[in-house]
Amino acid sequence: MRRFAVLVACLAAVLAGSPARAADPLPVPYQFIPSALLGGAPDADAPGTNDWSCRPTAAHPRPVVLVHGTGGNRSTNWQTYGPLLKNNGYCVFALTYGVLPRTAYPFNALGGLTSIPGSAAELGSFIDRVLAATGADKVDLVGHSQGTLMPDYYAKFLGGADKIGSYISLAPLWHGTGLGDIKPLLALAFGDAVMDAPVPGCEACGEMSTSSPFIAKMRAGGVAVPGIHYVNIVTTHDELVVPYTSGIEPGMTNIVLQDRCPLDLTDHFEIAADPNASVLVLNALDPAHPRALRCVPVLPFVGGL
Repeated sequence: MRRFAVLVACLAAVLAGSPARAADPLPVPYQFIPSALLGGAPDADAPGTNDWSCRPTAAHPRPVVLVHGTGGNRSTNWQTYGPLLKNNGYCVFALTYGVLPRTAYPFNALGGLTSIPGSAAELGSFIDRVLAATGADKVDLVGHSQGTLMPDYYAKFLGGADKIGSYISLAPLWHGTGLGDIKPLLALAFGDAVMDAPVPGCEACGEMSTSSPFIAKMRAGGVAVPGIHYVNIVTTHDELVVPYTSGIEPGMTNIVLQDRCPLDLTDHFEIAADPNASVLVLNALDPAHPRALRCVPVLPFVGGL
């Protein structure tokens, strides 16, 4: 009943409309699915991103690299954060990683499908390019879903720790996800070798399962890499990271979104466009100048229309 009452309150607020926002140089949408579908070609750059002439300012000396989730790319995943961060004075960059080889358009616009270690190497090359272009010593990361886990492989195993300042994760899965994790059952029938077998068409999907050898490797010796400031933002309504507490990790700053805004019903997808979460991300990037969170209702998938 409580969740139903919250949903009714959200719908009432959405139908009543939201206060007018001051005009920004770039429009910032706060609806993930509509923006992903209608925001532009999937092989294009999200608004505000990948301006290779951008130079960081003293106020924001580290460029921000956006790291998408499984099946996403540099455009569809970041229609909100590209313009939002650009409007706030950041140099913003985004890549598409993990594309299946020998795929034609539009399938080559689907990222995050190949092995996570290989994707981490792609991220490392992209970060080197960003640092060379901007003259910065480090980047800050904002990741979503797989994009919260994959960069830690780069930091932990590929020498990336010294190149990362803040590491902000939306819907992270530090313990993996139990959704669709049937390999332990298959292992009873077909032997332990099935645990290492890749998932056809999405090797990363199998690696993110709670029982996978990849997750065991990531957790061995601790997940957090010294010197990096980690911030996790999770939603209790996450339908893909199961349980949602997989994104809560000791030694990191952990924020349950509904603890800050009970009216927020964001799911795994919408959290990458959530207006409440966006304030928390801006505060994590610039903790010296925190912004007050004005809790606004948010619906799954479509946000506040």
